[in-house]
Parts: sequence; structure tokens; C-alpha cells
Amino acid sequence: MRVYIPATIPLLRQLVAEQHLLPLGATAFAVTPALREAYAAGDDDELAEVAMQEAARASMRLIGAERDGLDDLDDTEGAATTPGSPVYRRAVIAADVAGAKLRPDLDDAVVKLSGPITFKQVAAVHVDLAEAEPQVAKAVDVIDAADLGDTDAEFVLGDAEDHQLAWYAPQELPFLLELL
Repeated sequence: MRVYIPATIPLLRQLVAEQHLLPLGATAFAVTPALREAYAAGDDDELAEVAMQEAARASMRLIGAERDGLDDLDDTEGAATTPGSPVYRRAVIAADVAGAKLRPDLDDAVVKLSGPITFKQVAAVHVDLAEAEPQVAKAVDVIDAADLGDTDAEFVLGDAEDHQLAWYAPQELPFLLELL
């Protein structure tokens, strides 16, 4: 099954360094039967795009959590692993896995992975380009309000989601990370 895993730049660095990654809560997104039912008119490519967009939105939540975690660090704790401010670029890892468990109780596209993914399972990585950073930074601040129906926040979130994620082959990931 092809899954779309929300990530951040530090998580991508971890994947490259350790050659495996267990996503937060083992949560990923995929084209599931519930998603197919919700989008009866969409073909497989369109449904995969929906699942990837859900993962990209979850990536913004992870960026916010990293940012908030940086605020909580003291001068010595974590300084070697999380220097400076977060990189406001959404990231999604597309990987082929077996044993993903459907979680329609959470959302139509949500699946729970049976364990960590390895670098060899990665089919592609999708990352925002630099020009998306200002909109993503603003969207991270208002994503909860947008989910609760705040129309101004929805517009801010939409501005970030209007940016297309760039596609990278797995072997390109170390070079991309060097450039960031």
C-alpha cells in the first residue's frame, strides 16, 4: 500500500541519518475504501492527491509542534539536534508498506503503520519550495482556527495549500537537505 507520511525537515534529516523513521503515532494517510467512498468520482491519481494533501496539512501541525517545542527548550537541552527556528516547509514521505491498518474512526484517509518505515521503502519525498515558507508559517499559526470554521484562517490556510509540493526521488533527499 502506498502511504503518505507527514514530516518536517528535521524528520527528513532523521530518516536519512538513521535510515528508518517511525512517524508520530505511526499515523499516515492513504487511498482507503472510506476515501474512495467519500470521493466516488475521483480516479486513483486524484484520490492519492487527496491523501497527500491530508498528510501535507498534518505536516503543518508537526511544524507547529516543533516550533512550540523549541520555545520550551532551555539553553542546553536539545541544542545539538534542533538549532534555530523551524523550517516552514511542508514535507510528505510517500512510501510503500505492508500491514497498514485502516483508521476510519479518525478520518477517511488515515491509516496506522505497523512499524517504522525504512529508507528503502520510500518511493518519493514531497517538500515545499522556498517561496511557500511565508504562507506556511502563517498557516501554522491558524490551522486550528481554520479547522473550527474561522473563514479568515481558512483563507490563510488556503494560501499555503495553494503551493504545490516539489517531488524528489529518495536518492536526492540527502542533497536537498544539504541545501536547506
